[in-house]
Amino acid sequence: MAEHPLVIDLDGTLLRSDILHEASLRFAKNSPWRIAALFAWLVRGKAHLKEQLALQTSLEVEHLPYNPEVMALIHQHRSQGGKVVLATATHRLQAERIAAHLNVFDQVFATENDRNLAAHTKRDLLINEYGEKGFDYAGNARSDLKVWAAANRAYVVSPDVGVERHAKAQGNVVQVLKDKTHPLKHWLRALRVHQWLKNLLIFVPLLAAHLIGEPALVGRVACAFLLFSLCASSVYILNDLLDIDDDRRHPRKCRRPFASGHLSISAGLVVCPLLLAAAFIGAWLWLPPIFTLAMLAYYLLTLAYSLYLKRVMAVDVITLALLYTLRIIAGACALNLQPTFWMLAFSLFIFLSLALIKRYAELREARELGKSGRARGRDYYPTDLEMISSIGTTSGYLAVLVLALYIQEVSTTHLYRYPTVIWLACPLLLFWVSRTWFLTHRGLMHDDPVVFAVKDRMSLVTGFVFALVFWLAI
Repeated sequence: MAEHPLVIDLDGTLLRSDILHEASLRFAKNSPWRIAALFAWLVRGKAHLKEQLALQTSLEVEHLPYNPEVMALIHQHRSQGGKVVLATATHRLQAERIAAHLNVFDQVFATENDRNLAAHTKRDLLINEYGEKGFDYAGNARSDLKVWAAANRAYVVSPDVGVERHAKAQGNVVQVLKDKTHPLKHWLRALRVHQWLKNLLIFVPLLAAHLIGEPALVGRVACAFLLFSLCASSVYILNDLLDIDDDRRHPRKCRRPFASGHLSISAGLVVCPLLLAAAFIGAWLWLPPIFTLAMLAYYLLTLAYSLYLKRVMAVDVITLALLYTLRIIAGACALNLQPTFWMLAFSLFIFLSLALIKRYAELREARELGKSGRARGRDYYPTDLEMISSIGTTSGYLAVLVLALYIQEVSTTHLYRYPTVIWLACPLLLFWVSRTWFLTHRGLMHDDPVVFAVKDRMSLVTGFVFALVFWLAI
């Protein structure tokens, strides 16, 4: 039988997140006009802030990112007949909901009234309850050093920077539980560096105007690509933070760095504005002002999409198509060029088709899981699949029509020596659009068609031949 009770901290230990940050984020998302209230509550003390957030926000405790290693430690201690206690700076209302959900704790100590249960306050309570060295303790933060010093055995879980060394210096650490994955890997996923491939659309005006042989212009567009990518990554982080509840319910998105707790909400709230500032300061210093305006339009439209537009039927997919088109417009702005009607029309139709593929894949998966209600966070039902398919294929074929009409445009003859060669691109595009939709119908489509296209060998070959056709036409 275990000799001492095992006391478990919640934030950063049992939970790969922080309830205060979780609740604050939900409050800000649901009531953005009341953000100032957070600071007013904080002035009255951290315990008061936590109490107000506990009363005014609802956490889906069943989907929170619990640490499986700590859960295993708890079950091991219980199997030995030991007592397990939750002692946390989280407010009691939230702590007891979590304890009731997990059903592994014999007792709960938490923040309540004007007492914020952290650092020496937690230490004094545990000493008063169990005596000096009368309990084992699992924690993660610098504030836990005081508690570990009074514990019999110390368990260090995912420690903050420098905490492990100071904890071990106290001489009672028996186990250190750390994430074996390097944080850089999680940050690369959070920044979605692979999604920067979409921003290669910025180079389209350079290629369409046949200016690829101008090193200075290539350098300018490359700079625009990097800055636009930083702006996009800032948006991705913000979107992941705002969608954290929906992502945790999704079978794959639950593994995203913020949803899974591998990256903290506070880190995301710091990195997001830093990336955004770097993008706009760089654009203001090195690129034409019109590019900065185009990037601002992209950011504001993406923000509107994250906050509201993605929940509106049809508007969401049109917005996604516009966001792709804005990348092309931004590339033209970086070169002080006027994007052509044909380029914008082709972009709008082809990317509307891709956006609808994304929705189709999500709804098809929901239908296979037996769901019939409205998709969470979307204004679609599984019964909409046939309509989405119809509109999506039509949009893809309209893009082919625009390409065919472009070949007959008078200005095209000035850009290409053999414009009729471009006709070969039309059946290639027809094949790719048709094949992509067939695969989507069969459930073989990734939920991001751009990622699918980059990994799909046939798509890569088709894209290469498509580009070759335009090169031969020059």
